[in-house]
Amino acid sequence: MARYFNDVSRTFSEYLLIPGLTTKNCMVDNVSLKTPLVKYKKGEKPSIELNIPLVSAIMQSVSDHNMAISLAKNGGLSFIFCSQSIEEQAEMVRKVKKFKSGFVKSDANLTPDHLLEDVLKIKSKTGHSTIGITEDGSSDGKLLGIVTSRDYRISKDSPKKKVIEFMTPFSKLITGKLGITLSEANDIIWNNKLNCLPIIDENQKLKYFVFRKDYDEHKENPYELSDENKKLVVGAGINTRDYMERIPILVDAGVDVLCIDSSDGFSEWQSNTIKYVKEKYNGEVKIGAGNVVDQDGFNYLVEAGADFIKVGIGGGSICITREQKGIGRGQATALIEVVRAREEYLKKTGIYIPICSDGGIVQDYHIVLALAMGADFLMMGRYFARFDESPTKKLKIGNNYVKEYWGEGSNRARNWQRYDMGDNESLKFEEGVDSYVQYAGKLRDNLEITLGKVKSTMCSCGAITLQELKDNAKITLVSATSIVEGGAHDVILKESTI
Repeated sequence: MARYFNDVSRTFSEYLLIPGLTTKNCMVDNVSLKTPLVKYKKGEKPSIELNIPLVSAIMQSVSDHNMAISLAKNGGLSFIFCSQSIEEQAEMVRKVKKFKSGFVKSDANLTPDHLLEDVLKIKSKTGHSTIGITEDGSSDGKLLGIVTSRDYRISKDSPKKKVIEFMTPFSKLITGKLGITLSEANDIIWNNKLNCLPIIDENQKLKYFVFRKDYDEHKENPYELSDENKKLVVGAGINTRDYMERIPILVDAGVDVLCIDSSDGFSEWQSNTIKYVKEKYNGEVKIGAGNVVDQDGFNYLVEAGADFIKVGIGGGSICITREQKGIGRGQATALIEVVRAREEYLKKTGIYIPICSDGGIVQDYHIVLALAMGADFLMMGRYFARFDESPTKKLKIGNNYVKEYWGEGSNRARNWQRYDMGDNESLKFEEGVDSYVQYAGKLRDNLEITLGKVKSTMCSCGAITLQELKDNAKITLVSATSIVEGGAHDVILKESTI
């Protein structure tokens, strides 16, 4: 007969945190939100860590290259959506990896014999206004000069004017020698009031550019998530259908971590996908899996080799899986059971498996509850879809500005691979809706408020690290009437004039 779970399936809204001792050290400025992204052995350090415990959802209406760049600059990570062509997704990954600061490989190069119109074409194609002029027009040819937007005037100069006539020649350039540190390169830039510094080898061949703006941006974004080459970290979603074709191209594009995108991860298709990645790349390429809602699903995917596990079915704001198929579980209950399974696995093997809580976040304090319950980071869609950096349109409906937001299980997304049951290629019925969310402005402005709340709540719990929060948090169930009591009540609210 069927197995019955008699405990009530609960949401985050049914819990509150009880304050702990707030010591003198428990100040917002002392709080660290650093958290592991992928599995690691106890006593060692994970190969990838997040600086804030937030990632953006694998959705067309949320995670493109613009969101990935902005979120990584603020310490989080985006998983670029996979319901697009392989090459389009790989190009988004490349755009993120090329964006970052430090020693940047030039991808905008011409020869002295090219024309101004070629400069304008390459600027339009790449978005880069600094162009390396090399002997053969390659990215690592002998450097003969550079062209920037200050070297020509479109209104005055002929499109047929040769580059050699207006470029800044090598004799007038200040350059850095290959092998200098980024700090030394930045010192040269500042001391000589430069906007960029070409890095050359002993044969005068161009190797990199170092830009002033990257130094400025890094100072403005102290939590920036970057790899060992000072390039932004980016993830990508994959499905269990075309993974053999998609993954190698994403890896070649420079993706840092993969995640299988599925509403139900407890499947042989996910196991096969994980095993393929582990065998082909000898464990070097990291991959997360899910979604699951119980111990059985967790153990199955971990044994297959998953580097992190995503928890949650049907809790997303645009997800209707529960009402369409009758499967799922309250997000808090699912998270509590999977965390318990993770702790058992850690005791047995000495390997820590990070858990991603996906869905069910309505209020900012729910983020702290999820972390206190044992999640290492959270995946959110609606939260990020509201910002300028999401890929959807900003519209005015009535007196309100909104942004479009649709689920990967909606007909609009046409992402049948996410709900693949091994049969023909089609979406049988919708498991997501097409909707709007209230426009909220820039990601950074909103994220600062959210993280401020998270840190303040952690201090009230007596914790300044996420591990301290997990170890020491006190959590209580609440009644329906106490939820009402928690908001403004028995008063007449003034209408806002702002």
